[in-house]
Amino acid sequence: MPKIRAGNIMMNYDQQGSGEPLVLIPYLAADYACYAFQVANYSKDFTCISVDLRGTGESDKPAGVYSTEMFADDVAALMQAIGISKAHISGLSLGAATGMWLAAKYPDRVKSLSLHSGWSKSDAYLKTVVQGWQVMAKALNSVPEMVIQGIFPWCFTPELYAQKPDYIQALSDFVRGRPKQPVDAFIEEANAVMAHDAEAQLGKIRAPTQITFGRHDVLTNRFADRLTYGVKDSELHIFEDCSHAPLYENVAAFNDKTLAFLTKHAD
Repeated sequence: MPKIRAGNIMMNYDQQGSGEPLVLIPYLAADYACYAFQVANYSKDFTCISVDLRGTGESDKPAGVYSTEMFADDVAALMQAIGISKAHISGLSLGAATGMWLAAKYPDRVKSLSLHSGWSKSDAYLKTVVQGWQVMAKALNSVPEMVIQGIFPWCFTPELYAQKPDYIQALSDFVRGRPKQPVDAFIEEANAVMAHDAEAQLGKIRAPTQITFGRHDVLTNRFADRLTYGVKDSELHIFEDCSHAPLYENVAAFNDKTLAFLTKHAD
């Protein structure tokens, strides 16, 4: 995968497909490959640029405090470094939180914005959940095992576990096969999740925006109205059979709905 200097760090990214650029921003503890099921479809119509945020994958993992605004600055720097003046921006969870900042701070760089399972400002409930993941990561001394045992149950419905255990196992194997995030880097990335506050930025977002949630997402579903009212040119869709990760729980429905939005806003 190519690496390039973006601001003060080296960032790793993957590029596939052709067409207008589409930047895909990963969620907490993930690297660029987390969108593999989407890139297979998106890349037929878009040039997909999937990134490793600082602290993840094969990008630099400098010490210090991370923030969602910093991640947005990094992505903007990467776009500039590889010669992309404007792109469609898409992210899930932490990726969505980063996308909010990117669209607010760099409006001329964002053609459309896709916010999946996002939230405007971390509340006590979300912070408590993420703190639990930090405790588990330290106890297991393994971010991949923490993801599988700690984060997965928040991402998928009980029905998926019951009906498709082989699929859960395949996703677990996929997580274990990716570059392992150091525990200390995960702690800083999780701290950025807990400190996220983009409420004052929502009104600055000018790009047409798709906002989606899973109906059974107890992590972020309650922010649907706040985001939809806060982002002027936005549309909301709920995936009725999903939790926090519709991109895996109902791949076909997620891809169809999100690609329709992206295509509508492409030249």
